[in-house]
Amino acid sequence: MRGDDVRTGELFSYVDLEDRVRRGHPLRAIRLIVNEALGSLEGAFAALYSPIGRPSIAPEKLLRAMLLQAFYSIRSERLLMERLEYDLLFRWFVGIGIDDAAWNHSVFSKNRDRLLEGDIAAKFLSAILAQTKVKALLSTDHFSVDGTLIEAWASMKSIKPKDGPKDGSGEPAAAGGGRNAEADFHGDRRSNKTHASTTDPEARLYKKGKGKEAKLCFMGHGLMENRHGLLVDACLTQADGHAERVAALHMIEPRADRPHAITLGADKAYDTEDFVNELRSMKVTPHVTQNANGRRSAIDGRTTRHRGYVVSLRIRKRIEEAFGWIKTIAGQDKTKFRGRDRVGWAFTLTAAAYNLVRLPKLLAVST
Repeated sequence: MRGDDVRTGELFSYVDLEDRVRRGHPLRAIRLIVNEALGSLEGAFAALYSPIGRPSIAPEKLLRAMLLQAFYSIRSERLLMERLEYDLLFRWFVGIGIDDAAWNHSVFSKNRDRLLEGDIAAKFLSAILAQTKVKALLSTDHFSVDGTLIEAWASMKSIKPKDGPKDGSGEPAAAGGGRNAEADFHGDRRSNKTHASTTDPEARLYKKGKGKEAKLCFMGHGLMENRHGLLVDACLTQADGHAERVAALHMIEPRADRPHAITLGADKAYDTEDFVNELRSMKVTPHVTQNANGRRSAIDGRTTRHRGYVVSLRIRKRIEEAFGWIKTIAGQDKTKFRGRDRVGWAFTLTAAAYNLVRLPKLLAVST
């Protein structure tokens, strides 16, 4: 049963949380945007819960708490609940009263997992962008795309041969010597075709470039509008050499259905003939950096001769600011979740959190 998103006031206490948060605090403007977005998701929340049974933690409170976890770089649910126990600002933002007990961290995690079923993170991001005051800030013609590696919550020692010995559950049998046994990987060739992680089988071995070490990773993707550098879409895939281009086409396609052409900026990893031709077939002008690494670029003079091409190449680098915040401040450099769905959910929510951090100043300037 879904819990109520109601905060008790001064019923049993002389302390009113509303008076303890200064009027100009940045979280006040953020909370207004968040509450409007959550209000539009009422139907999505109702579909996730049974009308009978014990009340759960309200999904609105769950999402507000998870946003605080991203804003303040809190690395675990246990520490988040500890902070919620004594921090009046956190209690005010989440919506729990001064006399209410903070939740148990395991109860919080169990309730949070229910939100995975309704793809709430993506709907929450869309609900923020759909608000009239936010929508006025967004460009509908010029976009940039990029991808970034998200390290999996799995050790390299968890990688075992797929055709190796199995245990009673059908999983690859663990080697002797305990959970963290000594291992010598020198000369041991491993690839995604022959090996897989027993901790997170959906993670893939991937390296950034020649001479770099391979890690168990996922790949996060973002689509940015070029006017103010806000993320308008985010998704996560398994890490491979084609994932960036496939995800880019998936994210730009819904925005390509318009009478005039739009532009998509990207780095040289997207400079392939099939990707560029696919964009042009969708009436999307490919503002892709030319890859002059010993091969012919798919970008020619019909694109590079325009002044807008140079502008797109300059602006597209701003998407790295979003990835930098998501990975360092919001803690997604190495995920704390396992499985593509759970890691992708967290990545999309932190993309929404990045927008929320930037929106108050942008809205203040535009009014």
